[in-house]
Amino acid sequence: MFRLWIPGHYLAVALGLLAFTGPGSAESTSPPVGPIGVVELFTSQGCNSCPPADAVLGELAARDDVVALAYHVDYWDYLGWRDALASPANSERQRRYAGALQRASVYTPQAIVNGRRDMNGADRGRVTSTLEALAGTVDGLQVDISLKDRGDTIVVNVGSIPEALKGESVNAHLVFVDYTPQRTVEIRAGENRGRSIQYRNAVNRIQTIGMWDGAAKSFEMPKAELVQKGNGCALLLQRVDKDGRPGAILGAFAMNPGDGGL
Repeated sequence: MFRLWIPGHYLAVALGLLAFTGPGSAESTSPPVGPIGVVELFTSQGCNSCPPADAVLGELAARDDVVALAYHVDYWDYLGWRDALASPANSERQRRYAGALQRASVYTPQAIVNGRRDMNGADRGRVTSTLEALAGTVDGLQVDISLKDRGDTIVVNVGSIPEALKGESVNAHLVFVDYTPQRTVEIRAGENRGRSIQYRNAVNRIQTIGMWDGAAKSFEMPKAELVQKGNGCALLLQRVDKDGRPGAILGAFAMNPGDGGL
């Protein structure tokens, strides 16, 4: 069964990156990447309904055409096991999604596809069919994101709003997500006591690095920030509402340790 929690308030975190425009030389450029969608799973090691969803997320993380992210929440820690991968920021993101999607509460395991539709994260068929249904439509990932290497600096290039969406008011954030690609946890208490579970793409931090209004724009960040200590990273171009709550994801880019191009 689902685990329910009541939504609260959102804390925005900003990373000090410098947005700029204009061409420049680059040592190397990563080509535009075209994932078909983004799946964000809200999960907990203290929830006995979550392991099947963790397995689905693991399958998606192994695909080259999906950005799959696992946000471990901390509100079930009182059940007897403190989730080693959880953070209050992950719980806050889910609560803000609940407000944006007009949900009365949050639950685990919850999957959200492209910031638009939510469902039981253990329902493999529904998650994958939703990804496929949104791919290539106006509700899919319509904006290209690519990277350029300038020595110690990485330039993130975000494309312009596509023709199909022109005329709409656009208020979006470019969001940086740092995650651990793989970790196995021995759970010694709580509902999953005695289980050894492998987790994929567990989010460590999520930070807004700039604003986007529909025009092509570039952002600069230190290369050291991109992939740290063997971690992976993702960039999400995501609409926000007037209250700063997360909405539709318009573009995405992900890179794991060992990926070429940078």
